[in-house]
Amino acid sequence: MAHIDYYLGTISPWCYLAGDRLEQIAAQHGAQITYKPLDLLQLFDRTGGVRPAQRHASRMEYRNQELPRWADHLDMPLNLKPAHWPVNMAPSSYAIIAAQAAGGDVGALVQGFLRAVWAEERDISDDAVIRDILGANGFDPSLADTGLFVGAETYGRNLEQAVAAGAFGAPFYVVRETDQRFWGQDRLDFLDRHLAAL
Repeated sequence: MAHIDYYLGTISPWCYLAGDRLEQIAAQHGAQITYKPLDLLQLFDRTGGVRPAQRHASRMEYRNQELPRWADHLDMPLNLKPAHWPVNMAPSSYAIIAAQAAGGDVGALVQGFLRAVWAEERDISDDAVIRDILGANGFDPSLADTGLFVGAETYGRNLEQAVAAGAFGAPFYVVRETDQRFWGQDRLDFLDRHLAAL
Protein backbone atom coordinates (compact mmCIF):
# COMPACT_ATOMS: atom_id res chain seq x y z
CA MET A 1 0.00 0.00 0.00
CA ALA A 2 1.37 3.39 -0.99
CA HIS A 3 1.48 6.15 1.60
CA ILE A 4 1.09 9.82 0.65
CA ASP A 5 2.23 12.62 2.92
CA TYR A 6 0.12 15.66 2.07
CA TYR A 7 1.69 18.96 3.14
CA LEU A 8 -0.90 21.71 3.15
CA GLY A 9 -1.69 25.21 4.31
CA THR A 10 -5.26 25.84 5.44
CA ILE A 11 -5.30 29.24 3.71
CA SER A 12 -3.85 28.08 0.38
CA PRO A 13 -6.09 28.70 -2.64
CA TRP A 14 -4.28 25.94 -4.50
CA CYS A 15 -5.06 23.44 -1.73
CA TYR A 16 -8.68 24.58 -1.99
CA LEU A 17 -8.73 24.02 -5.75
CA ALA A 18 -7.43 20.48 -5.25
CA GLY A 19 -10.89 19.67 -3.90
CA ASP A 20 -11.29 15.99 -3.13
CA ARG A 21 -9.24 14.74 -6.07
CA LEU A 22 -6.41 13.48 -3.85
CA GLU A 23 -8.86 11.44 -1.80
CA GLN A 24 -10.42 9.97 -4.95
CA ILE A 25 -7.01 9.03 -6.34
CA ALA A 26 -5.90 7.47 -3.06
CA ALA A 27 -9.12 5.43 -2.81
CA GLN A 28 -8.71 4.20 -6.38
CA HIS A 29 -5.19 2.91 -5.70
CA GLY A 30 -5.66 1.81 -2.08
CA ALA A 31 -3.21 4.46 -0.86
CA GLN A 32 -3.16 6.00 2.61
CA ILE A 33 -2.98 9.77 3.20
CA THR A 34 -1.35 11.49 6.15
CA TYR A 35 -2.43 15.13 6.35
CA LYS A 36 0.37 17.43 7.45
CA PRO A 37 -0.87 20.99 7.93
CA LEU A 38 1.95 23.48 8.44
CA ASP A 39 2.81 27.16 8.50
CA LEU A 40 3.00 27.75 4.78
CA LEU A 41 4.56 31.21 5.09
CA GLN A 42 7.40 29.81 7.18
CA LEU A 43 7.85 27.07 4.61
CA PHE A 44 8.33 29.76 1.94
CA ASP A 45 10.87 31.51 4.18
CA ARG A 46 12.79 28.29 4.83
CA THR A 47 12.96 27.11 1.21
CA GLY A 48 13.62 30.24 -0.83
CA GLY A 49 10.02 31.14 -1.59
CA VAL A 50 8.45 34.58 -1.37
CA ARG A 51 5.38 35.35 0.70
CA PRO A 52 2.46 36.64 -1.40
CA ALA A 53 2.59 40.09 0.18
CA GLN A 54 6.23 40.45 -0.93
CA ARG A 55 5.91 39.10 -4.47
CA HIS A 56 6.48 41.26 -7.52
CA ALA A 57 3.32 42.84 -8.94
CA SER A 58 3.60 40.85 -12.17
CA ARG A 59 3.50 37.57 -10.24
CA MET A 60 0.45 38.66 -8.26
CA GLU A 61 -1.32 39.88 -11.39
CA TYR A 62 -0.75 36.50 -13.01
CA ARG A 63 -1.97 34.73 -9.84
CA ASN A 64 -5.12 36.87 -9.97
CA GLN A 65 -5.78 35.62 -13.51
CA GLU A 66 -4.79 32.01 -12.94
CA LEU A 67 -6.86 31.34 -9.80
CA PRO A 68 -10.20 32.28 -11.45
CA ARG A 69 -9.20 30.33 -14.55
CA TRP A 70 -8.67 27.19 -12.50
CA ALA A 71 -11.82 27.77 -10.44
CA ASP A 72 -13.83 28.07 -13.65
CA HIS A 73 -12.15 24.98 -15.14
CA LEU A 74 -12.94 22.97 -11.99
CA ASP A 75 -16.41 24.53 -11.57
CA MET A 76 -15.62 25.65 -8.03
CA PRO A 77 -16.72 28.93 -6.44
CA LEU A 78 -13.84 31.25 -5.59
CA ASN A 79 -13.65 34.68 -4.02
CA LEU A 80 -10.34 36.04 -5.24
CA LYS A 81 -10.10 38.47 -2.31
CA PRO A 82 -11.54 36.69 0.73
CA ALA A 83 -12.66 38.76 3.68
CA HIS A 84 -10.47 36.73 6.02
CA TRP A 85 -7.14 36.18 4.30
CA PRO A 86 -4.48 35.77 5.37
CA VAL A 87 -5.32 34.58 8.87
CA ASN A 88 -3.47 32.55 11.48
CA MET A 89 -3.35 28.97 10.15
CA ALA A 90 -2.40 27.40 13.48
CA PRO A 91 -5.87 26.97 15.11
CA SER A 92 -7.42 25.24 12.07
CA SER A 93 -4.26 23.16 11.65
CA TYR A 94 -4.41 22.03 15.28
CA ALA A 95 -8.04 20.98 14.71
CA ILE A 96 -7.03 18.90 11.67
CA ILE A 97 -4.20 17.27 13.65
CA ALA A 98 -6.58 16.42 16.51
CA ALA A 99 -9.21 15.10 14.09
CA GLN A 100 -6.67 12.89 12.32
CA ALA A 101 -5.69 11.38 15.67
CA ALA A 102 -9.38 10.82 16.51
CA GLY A 103 -10.14 9.15 13.17
CA GLY A 104 -12.71 10.10 10.56
CA ASP A 105 -12.96 11.79 7.17
CA VAL A 106 -10.04 14.20 7.50
CA GLY A 107 -10.10 15.02 3.79
CA ALA A 108 -13.61 16.45 4.05
CA LEU A 109 -12.56 18.45 7.12
CA VAL A 110 -9.55 19.93 5.31
CA GLN A 111 -11.77 20.90 2.40
CA GLY A 112 -14.27 22.38 4.85
CA PHE A 113 -11.65 24.77 6.19
CA LEU A 114 -10.37 25.69 2.73
CA ARG A 115 -13.89 26.23 1.37
CA ALA A 116 -14.66 28.43 4.39
CA VAL A 117 -11.84 30.79 3.37
CA TRP A 118 -12.19 30.81 -0.41
CA ALA A 119 -15.93 30.39 -0.94
CA GLU A 120 -17.76 31.19 2.30
CA GLU A 121 -16.08 34.34 3.70
CA ARG A 122 -15.44 32.74 7.10
CA ASP A 123 -12.58 33.32 9.52
CA ILE A 124 -10.93 29.95 10.17
CA SER A 125 -8.89 31.37 13.04
CA ASP A 126 -12.13 31.94 15.01
CA ASP A 127 -12.94 29.25 17.60
CA ALA A 128 -16.67 29.27 16.80
CA VAL A 129 -15.99 28.74 13.09
CA ILE A 130 -13.53 25.93 13.84
CA ARG A 131 -16.06 24.20 16.09
CA ASP A 132 -18.76 24.55 13.46
CA ILE A 133 -16.59 23.10 10.69
CA LEU A 134 -15.52 20.21 12.92
CA GLY A 135 -19.15 19.40 13.74
CA ALA A 136 -20.32 19.76 10.15
CA ASN A 137 -17.74 17.17 9.09
CA GLY A 138 -18.58 14.56 11.70
CA PHE A 139 -16.04 15.45 14.37
CA ASP A 140 -16.54 16.41 17.99
CA PRO A 141 -16.41 20.24 18.11
CA SER A 142 -14.53 20.00 21.42
CA LEU A 143 -11.47 18.88 19.43
CA ALA A 144 -10.93 22.62 18.96
CA ASP A 145 -10.01 22.80 22.66
CA THR A 146 -8.22 19.51 23.24
CA GLY A 147 -4.77 18.45 22.23
CA LEU A 148 -3.48 21.98 21.72
CA PHE A 149 -0.03 21.13 23.04
CA VAL A 150 0.23 18.04 20.83
CA GLY A 151 -1.21 20.05 17.94
CA ALA A 152 1.41 22.76 18.35
CA GLU A 153 4.21 20.20 18.54
CA THR A 154 2.97 18.34 15.47
CA TYR A 155 2.40 21.57 13.54
CA GLY A 156 6.03 22.57 14.09
CA ARG A 157 7.26 19.05 13.32
CA ASN A 158 5.27 19.04 10.06
CA LEU A 159 7.22 22.09 8.93
CA GLU A 160 10.54 20.41 9.69
CA GLN A 161 9.45 17.23 7.94
CA ALA A 162 8.31 19.21 4.89
CA VAL A 163 11.70 20.90 4.58
CA ALA A 164 13.47 17.55 5.00
CA ALA A 165 11.21 15.94 2.39
CA GLY A 166 11.94 18.62 -0.18
CA ALA A 167 8.58 20.37 -0.02
CA PHE A 168 8.55 24.11 -0.71
CA GLY A 169 4.90 24.99 -1.32
CA ALA A 170 1.38 23.63 -1.06
CA PRO A 171 -0.30 21.45 -1.91
CA PHE A 172 2.72 19.18 -1.86
CA TYR A 173 2.37 15.40 -2.09
CA VAL A 174 5.16 12.92 -1.29
CA VAL A 175 4.83 9.19 -1.97
CA ARG A 176 6.91 7.73 0.84
CA GLU A 177 7.80 4.44 -0.82
CA THR A 178 9.35 6.03 -3.91
CA ASP A 179 10.20 9.55 -2.67
CA GLN A 180 8.32 10.91 -5.68
CA ARG A 181 7.21 14.49 -5.09
CA PHE A 182 4.32 16.35 -6.68
CA TRP A 183 3.82 20.09 -6.17
CA GLY A 184 0.48 21.67 -6.93
CA GLN A 185 -3.08 20.61 -7.56
CA ASP A 186 -2.25 20.62 -11.27
CA ARG A 187 0.09 17.66 -10.71
CA LEU A 188 -2.53 15.31 -9.31
CA ASP A 189 -2.86 13.53 -12.66
CA PHE A 190 0.85 12.71 -12.47
CA LEU A 191 0.41 11.41 -8.92
CA ASP A 192 -2.44 9.23 -10.19
CA ARG A 193 -0.28 7.81 -12.96
CA HIS A 194 2.61 7.17 -10.56
CA LEU A 195 0.42 5.24 -8.14
CA ALA A 196 -1.03 3.21 -11.01
CA ALA A 197 2.49 2.19 -12.05
CA LEU A 198 3.53 0.95 -8.60
